[in-house]
Amino acid sequence: MQCGRCWGCRRRLEEPAVRAPLTAPPDGGTKRLPQCALKKMGLTEDEDVRAMLRGSRFRKIRSQTWHKKRLYRLQEDCLSVWFQRGLPHAPSQHIFLVQHIEAVREGHQSEGLRRFGGAFAPARCLTIVFKGRRKNLDLAAPTAEEAQRWVRGLAKLRARLEAMSQRERLDHWIHTYLHRADSNQDSKMSFKEIKSLLRMVNVDVNDMYAYRLFKECDNSNNERLEGTEIEEFLRRLLKRPELEEIFHRYSGEDQVLSAPELLEFLEDQGEDGATLVHARQLIQTHELNETAKQHELMTLDGFMMYLLSPAGAALDPAHTSVFQDMDQPLSHYFISSSHNTYLTDSQIGGPSSTEAYVRAFAQGCRCVELDCWEGPGGEPIIYHGHTLTSKILFQDVVQAVRDHAFTKLKGRVLVKGKKLPDALSEDGRVLSDREEEEEEEEGVPEVVEQRRQAKQISPELSALAVYCCAARLRKLCPAPTPPQPCQVSSLNERKAKKFIREAGNSFVRHNARQLTRVYPLGLRMNSANYSPQEMWNSGCQLVALNFQTPGYEMDLNAGRFLVNGRCGYILKPACLRRLDTTFDPECPGPPRTTLTIQVLTAQQLPKLNAEKPNSIVDPLVRVEIHGVPADCTRKETDYVLNNGFNPRWGQTLEFQLRAPELALVRFVVEDYDTTSPNDFVGQFTLPLNSLKQGYRHIHLLSKDGASLVPATLFVHIRIQCT
Repeated sequence: MQCGRCWGCRRRLEEPAVRAPLTAPPDGGTKRLPQCALKKMGLTEDEDVRAMLRGSRFRKIRSQTWHKKRLYRLQEDCLSVWFQRGLPHAPSQHIFLVQHIEAVREGHQSEGLRRFGGAFAPARCLTIVFKGRRKNLDLAAPTAEEAQRWVRGLAKLRARLEAMSQRERLDHWIHTYLHRADSNQDSKMSFKEIKSLLRMVNVDVNDMYAYRLFKECDNSNNERLEGTEIEEFLRRLLKRPELEEIFHRYSGEDQVLSAPELLEFLEDQGEDGATLVHARQLIQTHELNETAKQHELMTLDGFMMYLLSPAGAALDPAHTSVFQDMDQPLSHYFISSSHNTYLTDSQIGGPSSTEAYVRAFAQGCRCVELDCWEGPGGEPIIYHGHTLTSKILFQDVVQAVRDHAFTKLKGRVLVKGKKLPDALSEDGRVLSDREEEEEEEEGVPEVVEQRRQAKQISPELSALAVYCCAARLRKLCPAPTPPQPCQVSSLNERKAKKFIREAGNSFVRHNARQLTRVYPLGLRMNSANYSPQEMWNSGCQLVALNFQTPGYEMDLNAGRFLVNGRCGYILKPACLRRLDTTFDPECPGPPRTTLTIQVLTAQQLPKLNAEKPNSIVDPLVRVEIHGVPADCTRKETDYVLNNGFNPRWGQTLEFQLRAPELALVRFVVEDYDTTSPNDFVGQFTLPLNSLKQGYRHIHLLSKDGASLVPATLFVHIRIQCT
């Protein structure tokens, strides 16, 4: 019986776990299929994926007459697709990543194919929908079978990618760069190729240091690394000294963690309800070495796997599913809301699209806007009235709602609008909800006047507004009034800010009783956004943003609705729900919480300029607090020169918070520049109440919310309540 703790058993634990080789064997110079990548993806024998690797010629469809032949081919990394372009572009602009795909639709299931794909049988057509602002890719294959191969193949790749651990993704990521750096594809790496690899992965090291590391791994002494020599070089490159130091602090001299030692680490982390049973479960889940598992021991590799998993992330895993009370009045929830949902660009002349609704629903939006107007022949249409935005059919939008709105919810719709008997203007006309809003607008008098002259709203549409009746809010009553939960007031951002400044507590009490919707000023013609945090601070439920415009405002929105299963509803803090609350966001009281964040290291930050091999990121980290005005602040680290691969900071940032229940924490990485504004690298935003303490990884997102895997920050978090 092996104890696992003596020297002999430790030797067995130190033996590397079985893993796929990092390089493929030579094949006599012929082009080879990427066996290693396929093996790592578990798709070695899959015919659909192999067909994608060979490539297919599709028709790319953009309009009634624009149907161009284009070659699409899965790359050897099995994570990206190369495609032919009509005009020359930089190499990185000829690919898209599998991880950036939101959905793949078969047949004529996109706005583009419904309008322009009539010449091609639905069985030959597919649409690739991307996360963020990238346009859909509408394609027609030569045959139905070829279309199905890509639909099935992409589904398998996306499912496998979703199931991969952070460590597996890192191994796969490294293999991709090895393949690219191996210029003559001989499965051997010269020092020149190693230097190229280092630049590719965003690190610029001293030539002397790089060569010394190269020679230490060149056991054959032939100025080439191959096989196990490459693996040793990568092990040294991927070393995490900061993790090793933490591991050795708890494991002691025997270099493995027993379940009790792991429990001690969990308790120091502040893990609620940590038990010996839980520690044993973590070992069984994350340990790679089977011998260690059998003896309930965790090696350094297993410890790293644990800290890189969702269980070791900054976001509380318990908050990723619905965990809040969902049976309270609707006015007690923040509700993810969009403004002029149909627009994909500007407010004045941009295109309208049903795809904008689909994208909003995919981001968890629960309140969308339909500007309904009478079209030709009495057919209802949707567009930004009296502007040059394009028009779409009301019928098509309702179909998009039917098909995409109910992946999470109860299959019911609440219609907000005007009721005919109750809302008359001064001249006796019935006002539409849009006219109610525009009465508040300033600065665009000709548009407002045109809207004043619009026809009365439809009686049929009015009849649908039962639970959310539009009601003006001209002033706030300081004394408590009976709740009117069916009433919804729409305010532009300027009017809402005025209420917050002049009558903060009264506005909070009003929002505890009924719904308030806030929308951007009409002057934001380029679809810019305002900060939603100010409106949430006062309890406004429907804080509508332009979902088509990325930026920190949409990062905050995504962070606010990241938790509770991303269902689009977040229970407001108790101070915003009580009818007799004394809370005022302008006067929140003294500090109640201290947040201390030690920024330790970052890993595998993305290269911002892939076309310039010598361009290396100089990263810095900024931590921002978004909450009540007294809590809003930002602090940042120094920058690290020429290292986006494994930069180290070890700097501590401290924050005093007065209303922690409303605070969002935004982690931002930027590329420092002395002569121009810093370039954005990545970010992650989450509520303070969902932030886990202890040593945690922050998994970074791109500007449009896509994952930047394997890019992470490693931090230590401490939250103290006074």
